[in-house]
Amino acid sequence: MMFRRVPSMAATLLAAAALAGCGSPATRFYTLSPGTPATSATIASNPPWLIELAPVDVPPQVAKSQFVVQTDANQVRVLEHDRWASLPGDEIRHALSGDLTQQLGTIDVYGAPHAAGVPVYRVSVNVQRFESWPGSHVLIDAVWSVRALGAQTAMACRSVRNEAVGEGYDAIIDGHRRAIEALSQSIASGVRALAAAPRSGARASIACP
Repeated sequence: MMFRRVPSMAATLLAAAALAGCGSPATRFYTLSPGTPATSATIASNPPWLIELAPVDVPPQVAKSQFVVQTDANQVRVLEHDRWASLPGDEIRHALSGDLTQQLGTIDVYGAPHAAGVPVYRVSVNVQRFESWPGSHVLIDAVWSVRALGAQTAMACRSVRNEAVGEGYDAIIDGHRRAIEALSQSIASGVRALAAAPRSGARASIACP
């Protein structure tokens, strides 16, 4: 009797495990990185200047792997099965780096050695609001600065980007990508403005583009 019941118990346990697996929703991962990598045509082999994009700060309430979406002005919802491929600050930084290097035809050398004698512009971004409103809009409110390393010229600016989105979380990702691209265009204009300004030892602030 014992030998006839063991296979039956094992089959029951396997069936229960299979049912439990079927009942668990699949986790989806999203990224803000550009869909196509930069090509050699958009990035010069010897660019006239370089950028250093520092790590991006985001508000603590969204600095987690899970999607955080707004349900109203005072309430958010944390989605366990919809997650970022990496932490939001890293996602934003990687997307900005890809956009800036393409728009400026340069290289992001943050944390890497680089040749002396080439102007380097340090870019810092602090995202103060990073909101996702399903079926409505996304919002990025960022304070950013560009500083010429080895010189006293700098600019500090603020950009608020609001993009309408449709239903679904894919639409939210597309909206944030558009907002980040618009932010990168403003920052790229800032880098160009500093690059065109005279380099001197005197402290100088350049107006925001």
